[in-house]
Amino acid sequence: MPMGQRSGIVIVILLLSLAFASPAFDIADLSHLDSGRVYAPNALWMENPIELTFGHSREVTVADLKGPAEITMIHFAMPATLALGREAILRIFWDDEESPSVECPLVDFFCDPAGQYDQVNTCLVNKRRGFNCYFPMPFRKHAVVQLVYDGDLPPGPELISKMPCYSYVMVRTKTEIPEDSGYFHASWRQESLPLGLREYLALDAVGKGKFIGWNVTVRRPGSAGYPVDMNEKFFIDGEKQASVELQGIEDSFGFSWGFPPSDNVFPLTGYMKFFKGAAAYRFFLNDSISFSRSLRVTIGFGENEHPMFREVFGKETNPLQLSSTVYWYQKEPHHPLPPLPPVSERKPAPDDNPLWPFEEVLPATSELQSRSVRFLMHCGRPQKEVLYAEPGYSLTEVDGYSYDGWPPPVYHCRANARTLRIALAVPANVSGMLRLFMIDPDHFGGGRNQKVRVDGKEIETLSEFYEGKWIEIPITEKESADGRLEISVENLKTDSNAVVSQVEFIGK
Repeated sequence: MPMGQRSGIVIVILLLSLAFASPAFDIADLSHLDSGRVYAPNALWMENPIELTFGHSREVTVADLKGPAEITMIHFAMPATLALGREAILRIFWDDEESPSVECPLVDFFCDPAGQYDQVNTCLVNKRRGFNCYFPMPFRKHAVVQLVYDGDLPPGPELISKMPCYSYVMVRTKTEIPEDSGYFHASWRQESLPLGLREYLALDAVGKGKFIGWNVTVRRPGSAGYPVDMNEKFFIDGEKQASVELQGIEDSFGFSWGFPPSDNVFPLTGYMKFFKGAAAYRFFLNDSISFSRSLRVTIGFGENEHPMFREVFGKETNPLQLSSTVYWYQKEPHHPLPPLPPVSERKPAPDDNPLWPFEEVLPATSELQSRSVRFLMHCGRPQKEVLYAEPGYSLTEVDGYSYDGWPPPVYHCRANARTLRIALAVPANVSGMLRLFMIDPDHFGGGRNQKVRVDGKEIETLSEFYEGKWIEIPITEKESADGRLEISVENLKTDSNAVVSQVEFIGK
């Protein structure tokens, strides 16, 4: 195919993708001569009056607009520091209302939770050295767009350097706004909770409207593991049973079998790593969820989900932290948005200070010696796996990855999708007892099934070891003659993995 034809096809595909991706862009409408006038209020930059910058106030009205009109784009430039967290709040008021219809951290509004990403690309918001929003926002009488700093700095040069340094709002005037047009709303929430006891509430809207999208984070602070088996539930007009319930959080954002190992950013759905957890977004354009009286959106485990999830994540000592920004349109008046917590409480919980009040109790050296323990390994434990090793004993090889996402007390393991191998060095011709502890608390793949071998000799096949099981293997002088013991655990299920949590050798 000639180069010119290929280029033409690429352009057509790109334009068609834009047309289908964004409700504010219609190729067929490009030739229409709109009678409305477009204008763009500026703020925050040094060319603007002092009252429109953070040199004057910690609350800046970046646009004060008269209707009827429609906001078609909002832009914020990055601060001079090129970094921004949840200290900046975006607020939008419609038609002289007292309560804002949009109130959330600026970064989260742009699918950039806690300001963690250098770049975001979606059909309605994006970020790269600046934030751009393309949600159509019609209003009838009046609109006020504010950017608020919620920190300790006073107005002045230092605050200016830390906040977005320029903004503009693109507005098109209208002769009238159709009666069936709703007002744009957005709300942010964050909560740490035992999800097995109560569900995470993302939205509780009252009125007539439609849900058009959200971005969500889920993590287990202090751990690399988090469940993806919770459901996303949409209770329409007071329903007791959600008429829309998407099974599995990753599936609701367009993925499966957990989120992928690398970031994936598409126009309508996407996933990005968020600390040791996940951040994902989805826009419901062709399948927006309409409601006449109310809409309640929650995240929780399904009624028919394995009861293990409620048991494991129903403990106050094992909370998950979730956050969300929800986008919807509705008729005014709206139910007041939940108040934002202080900026210190909006920060993601740190990974070096786990939320769960769990103090790990490790065996004392004296206790191990009293049992003649020569070697002890807590597989997958962060920082230190080998807790005790007498001279001549050591870990020499591991073929398997670490995981520390289970509930305490045994929250760690080594795992492998095929065969997990652990090799130990021991004194030649030693005799004793090799002990392996295996536990399957998350019933991965419907419950693990694995075969255990030591130096190639089949020991036992395990299944349904949800509460944990010790396997004891006597070791003779002949079996340790070469000074090496090799443990292998073979996964017998294609959709699961093999695990070992503790390895212990007791000498005679």
